[in-house]
Amino acid sequence: MKRSFPAGRRLHLIDVENLTGSPRPTAAEVLACRQRYAELVRPACGELCVVACNHGAGGVVGFSWPGARYLWRSGPDGADLALLEVMTGESVSDRFESVVVASGDGRFADNVAWLARCGVHVTVVANQRALSRQLRLAATVVVLFDVELPPAISAAIGLRGAA
Repeated sequence: MKRSFPAGRRLHLIDVENLTGSPRPTAAEVLACRQRYAELVRPACGELCVVACNHGAGGVVGFSWPGARYLWRSGPDGADLALLEVMTGESVSDRFESVVVASGDGRFADNVAWLARCGVHVTVVANQRALSRQLRLAATVVVLFDVELPPAISAAIGLRGAA
């Protein structure tokens, strides 16, 4: 059943650890992640962006992803659990026409499927190597996200294969 919500409102739920592949991403990794996300999804000015990570990465994420609402939670699934609380406890299906879930974790599949059944357009943005089958099937649209750091940044932080 499609619910009544303001037309065009979009929510971004971003698990930075999942997109970067690291529980403690560097500032360069978060910046590259944010840039790639913006290229793929094109968030509009004023759209709500919720970025989650563990408390140990909070400072880097906060400084590298300005203008977002930040959620920090400890533990191996802390970011996932924080984003799930938003999905289940903040009337998302009533408030947004579309939702972007930036994670490949299958733990989101049931909530993504439920939002889709409520008439919410749900896009999943995930690294192909970390995208669960259940989440792929639950999403309205899947956008593959594989970020590579620019050669100058890779060299600056000492990654192999950098120019």
